Amino acid sequence: MPMEFNCLKFEQKGRIGILYINRPKALNALNQEVFFELTHFLDQIAQDTNTRALIITGEGKAFVAGADIKSFQENTPNQSYEFAELGKRVFNQIEDLKIPVIAAINGFALGGGLELALACDIRVAGDKASLGLPEVNLGLIPGFDGTQRLPRLIGKGNANFIMMQGEAISAQKAYELGIVQMLVPQDTVLDATLKLSEKIVRKSPVALSILKKVVQKGAEMKRKEAGKLESKEFGALFHKDQKEREEGINAFIEKRKPNW
Repeated sequence: MPMEFNCLKFEQKGRIGILYINRPKALNALNQEVFFELTHFLDQIAQDTNTRALIITGEGKAFVAGADIKSFQENTPNQSYEFAELGKRVFNQIEDLKIPVIAAINGFALGGGLELALACDIRVAGDKASLGLPEVNLGLIPGFDGTQRLPRLIGKGNANFIMMQGEAISAQKAYELGIVQMLVPQDTVLDATLKLSEKIVRKSPVALSILKKVVQKGAEMKRKEAGKLESKEFGALFHKDQKEREEGINAFIEKRKPNW
């Protein structure tokens, strides 16, 4: 799937796509151009049946060091609102992709960078990475759903602890809090994320897609309603046309690897 961008770089590794935020001189800071290119990219990847998982990482020494402050420091309130809404739409696109999306945090993940990582399904970080939402230091607050995703992930108290201090935390601390799911040596971040992705893409694509849907929608529902959604989607997998479920069960019974 050939794609050419100014601020992004895409690489295909078998059934795994690797997307680099590619503004290393600006520590991959997010601006309108990055968001517009991400929108275009995500529209394409959503239609690509060959890519079973997507890794998002940063080019160079940073994952994403935040939003590009210089690009919006003169904004009016309405322009700033629209910029925040643009970022939210893009990150929602990432969250809504039917394939697993994994953040490979290879360096600074601050402000909008951490918010980008939070929109992914899983986060792998190098042990030298720093993460945080330091917007209060600028007289601002997170604008790309960081105030909503982080508390849902680690609880209000822990989220407030990070956001109100405005200080970056170590990758080790982020791992202990549950922001990061895998902590690896700094120089192995991408390799470790690829290995994890290779393990995931060996699973049923349909089951993975439905799993994402149930987890995301269920988190926004009341407990019993979410349980009913789970039962509904579980039952739907037993439809007579659902060949992946049939293949998975048969492979288990026959003691062989499933052929998805």
